[in-house]
Amino acid sequence: MSVDYFVVDVETANQSRGSICQIGIAFFAGGKMVDGWQSLINPREEFLAFNVGLHGIGPRMVAQAPIWSKVFPKVNLLLQGAAVASHTDFDRSALSSACGRAGIPAVGYRKWIDTCWLARSAWPHLPNHKLPTLARSFGIAYKAHDALEDARVAGEVLALALEERQITIGELLASSGDHITAFPKLKSARKAVLQLL
Repeated sequence: MSVDYFVVDVETANQSRGSICQIGIAFFAGGKMVDGWQSLINPREEFLAFNVGLHGIGPRMVAQAPIWSKVFPKVNLLLQGAAVASHTDFDRSALSSACGRAGIPAVGYRKWIDTCWLARSAWPHLPNHKLPTLARSFGIAYKAHDALEDARVAGEVLALALEERQITIGELLASSGDHITAFPKLKSARKAVLQLL
C-alpha cells in the first residue's frame, strides 16, 4: 500500500506535552483514509481532571498499557522518512518531548504539515479553525478527542485544503513556509508561503 501522508494525533494526561496517554495515526492515500493505528500509552504521570474530562482516558485505562519507549518503535517504523501531518504543532512537539523524556531519538519524519495553518489559509472566512468547527463546516462526522478520530479528521481537512488550493500533496511538500517543518527542525525566521498556496 502506497501512503501519501500519515496524520498523527495524541492525547495527554496533563499540561506536559510529553505525557502522551493515547496516540492515533491515520494513513492517507488519494485523499482518503486507507488504514489507521492507535494505542493507549501509560505516561506514568498524574492525570489532571481537565484532561480526563476532554478525552475520557484516566489512570485505570492505561494501567496495563505500554509506556512510550515500548510504543515508539512502531511509531517510528510508520513515520520514518514519511510526510506527516497534525492539526497544529502540538502533536509534533508532544512526540519530541516524549522521546526526550524517554532518552530515545526523535521520530525521523521527512516533512511535517500543520493542517490548522493550511485551513486558515484555505478558509480565512471561518470563525475559527478548530477541528470540530472544520468538521461541522464540511459535514464530516466526528467524535472529538479520540486520537485516531482527530487524526482522521485532520487528514480529511488536509485533503480538502489541497483541493481548495488546487495543488497536490507533492507540490505542498515541495513548498516552504510556516505550514511545513523539515526534520530536523531548524529555527529560522518565518518565511512567506510560495504563491502556489
